Amino acid sequence: MDSLDDVYLDADDKMSKTMGFLHEQLSGIRTGKASPALVENVKVEYYGTPTRLKELANISTPEPRLITISAYDPTALGAIEKAILAANLGVTPVNDGRVVRVPIPELTEERRKELGKVARRMAEDARVAVRNVRREANDSVKKLQKASSITEDDRDDALSELQKETDKHIEQIDQALKLKEEEIMAV
Repeated sequence: MDSLDDVYLDADDKMSKTMGFLHEQLSGIRTGKASPALVENVKVEYYGTPTRLKELANISTPEPRLITISAYDPTALGAIEKAILAANLGVTPVNDGRVVRVPIPELTEERRKELGKVARRMAEDARVAVRNVRREANDSVKKLQKASSITEDDRDDALSELQKETDKHIEQIDQALKLKEEEIMAV
């Protein structure tokens, strides 16, 4: 790192990517209603290549508790059905030869609690990742100060600024988790 601005930009970029990844992970957790996000990142073995489902098919939710998957290549329907079963999402796809229908069953109280634990674990992993980014950035700032590129006051200000940025991202993670838990527990 050449300057404090580089350290700030790098840390903010990495923390933002962590948030994006968390949102993507949380969108894959099944709630009581159908969402294309539940299946769109499922890997399907298509001509020997693992391919994301959203690249092979049109995914829609015509009803609140039903996902329909229309493959661009009808010969891929069997592979799509197998991939959804293998993804262990707690749903059973039905292949009628033209489309794959994925009915979304009601969640039991026990399953809701399990999904809440999964969401909390994902959020904790994101918090740890954000803190690791802060630690790396702090180390970079201290190296800049040791190399006499910045003063001690600049170092202290930078460490304080990085802590504020970390707190902001942790708060966003907590907010995303709270929303997901509410969505999971809504009957």
